[in-house]
Amino acid sequence: MIKIRHVFATALTLVGLWFLRPPAEEQARTDTAAGARHDRKYHIRVAPGVYLPGRRLNPGDPELKQLRVVADAFEKLHPDTRIEFLDAPLGQREWLVTQLAAAQAPEVVNVNVEDVLQDVKKGWYLPLDEYLEQPNPYVEPGEPGSRQWWDMFKYQAITRGKAAPDGYSYCITLDMIETGLFYNKDIFRKAGVQPPRDWADFLRIQQRIKEAGYTPMLADVGSLADWGVDLTFDQLYREIRPTLDLRSDPKRDAYLSAYLDWDELSFLHQKGFFTRDDPRWREVFRIIKDWRRYMPKDIASTNSQREFVQGKAGMYWSSSFTVQRLVRDPERTFDWGVFYLPPITRETSRFAIGVPQCVIGGAATQLEVTNSGYNDTGDPKTSEKLKRTIAFLQFLCVPENCDAVVNEIMALVPNIKGVDPHPELMPFHEF
Repeated sequence: MIKIRHVFATALTLVGLWFLRPPAEEQARTDTAAGARHDRKYHIRVAPGVYLPGRRLNPGDPELKQLRVVADAFEKLHPDTRIEFLDAPLGQREWLVTQLAAAQAPEVVNVNVEDVLQDVKKGWYLPLDEYLEQPNPYVEPGEPGSRQWWDMFKYQAITRGKAAPDGYSYCITLDMIETGLFYNKDIFRKAGVQPPRDWADFLRIQQRIKEAGYTPMLADVGSLADWGVDLTFDQLYREIRPTLDLRSDPKRDAYLSAYLDWDELSFLHQKGFFTRDDPRWREVFRIIKDWRRYMPKDIASTNSQREFVQGKAGMYWSSSFTVQRLVRDPERTFDWGVFYLPPITRETSRFAIGVPQCVIGGAATQLEVTNSGYNDTGDPKTSEKLKRTIAFLQFLCVPENCDAVVNEIMALVPNIKGVDPHPELMPFHEF
């Protein structure tokens, strides 16, 4: 009986598939078009990360498609080129290094440039300066980018600040990610509080929210251990930071002024900084521990985003990626807003001077060209394939194309002039 049912079900499936088939002529055209694309001379593989066509940012979201639409438009302009998108495990360094060493990596990858910098002397990534200093051929005369491709990028200090220590730029920064404190306006009204002026006021607000019966603050372990240490460190060392910066880099200083590179940190540590003998260093962790009492006891197992969306907490420290969830999740029934962490003043620590907090965030989609981009000749100077690879990145930076791709999701701030973010992302633009 089971076998009969199985055969019957299989037959129904086959019949259904037959009727779902397109007409013979249409199927033939589809097969011919697919074959023609695969026969194109230049094949460029792109591992785009979050914008991968077919991906959903959250369950229930529509599948992403705009990057594929832009690629199709590019292919019409360049019929000899095929753009393929890959869901590659770029976050797994072992995989990426293996592919790069064998010159088999995708031609374009989306990797944080900090991970790229340690490999720049190996010839795996292509410096992009000579292309960025030339006009973008897809831009109208007089528009940003018509003189230099560089001019198209909105956040110039951050974009140019991604230069490597060797002085060259290896990535195209398409958009920005920022962090902020999402807050439940309904809970704030019930607790009778407003966004804080300084750190002491910030803690008082959390005490009021706790007394009102809500969790005052949600933050993931990584956020607290990473962003929390970064910001508190900056607040307490800001007064002496110029003294600690032992060298400058004119190309990066607009964005990374007083940035401490690894060798500077190592030298300073040998001199007693950032050790138990450094009172500022000890103070960093005292402040974080004091703040920690307003968070769930076990933040490692707390689903912070879900807790906030369900209206159980007054604040949630997260990135602009949370906006899409808040806008579209039917479980959210409250009004929300975003503000940034307030400054730490003398009232909290004798080492603080009350300056505004620096911003945790910056470049999001960072697109690099690998050594596969010119494997047709092995020489960037003579590679026609590389010309198509660079051209696709230039085409992606055209305002209408960037708008279509970046604003298909409500998570990142476009980095191309003339492309506005979603209204819900404007606070992050201001940060």
